Amino acid sequence: MIGEMPSGLVYRGSTTGIRRFFYVASFLVFAAGVPLFLGSTQTGRYFAWTIKSPLTAAFLGANYWAAIVLEALAARQRVWARARVAFVPVLVFTLATLVVTLVHLDRFHLHGGAFVTRLSTWLWLAIYVAVPPAMILLGALQLRVAGVDPPRSHPFPPLFRCAVAAQALVLTGLGAALLIAPVSTASIWPWALTPLTGRAIGAWLFGMGLGAAQAAREADFQRARIAFVSFGVAVILQFVALARYGGELDWSSVSGVAYLAVLLGVLVLSSFGSIDGRSPAAFSRAPRAKIT
Repeated sequence: MIGEMPSGLVYRGSTTGIRRFFYVASFLVFAAGVPLFLGSTQTGRYFAWTIKSPLTAAFLGANYWAAIVLEALAARQRVWARARVAFVPVLVFTLATLVVTLVHLDRFHLHGGAFVTRLSTWLWLAIYVAVPPAMILLGALQLRVAGVDPPRSHPFPPLFRCAVAAQALVLTGLGAALLIAPVSTASIWPWALTPLTGRAIGAWLFGMGLGAAQAAREADFQRARIAFVSFGVAVILQFVALARYGGELDWSSVSGVAYLAVLLGVLVLSSFGSIDGRSPAAFSRAPRAKIT
């Protein structure tokens, strides 16, 4: 029982390095989202590579801006158990995107175009080369922090945990398929993709799927709340993207209906997870302890 826990309990805290990294990362994903979400038709000039489909650009931009929420909230968490739901998904996404970039490097604006175009491209490459090793080092330092995790003060109901696990399976499966075989998998996507954009979307879906898997593993609203808030923002921004460029989507197709169904399913789960995660009862049951 919580009341019987020994005094002097020390919770494992997030390191200063991890928290600072997430603050910096939140700025970087904001910057990446500007030309994609706001300048969806101008990527040939303002982004690292040209995306001919405005809906694809807006899709990617929506996810970058949703990541602002995830990383800014993770930076604010003093207890590691409430921030780590963001760590592995961000690390895997950046590694996957680096690989995608290197595989399709000939499509990037490394040498041609205006100065702002080349600058954005080289910054993109520098960031994705630097971030994974920095995260691995910070993660190794985080693992050395002493302490314990807080008990699950507000655990998932079994049905909700199963639903989140199913969401993780769908997103990681589709993401992996797009990363490995973008041409074949693009045939089930509701609008046209190229191998590069298919893999770029796949990196996001795979990372989000890992976030959902980590949330299911944590099985606690307080530990997973930041992921649910971020998922909800992502879905809302995807609906904005559809309102702007929905003409690219075949609304009557099976894939179009399935896409909308997945968006609505993620929105329902994220809404429940975000609201329940903020329940005052969860805070009132949490034991008091020091944080390392």
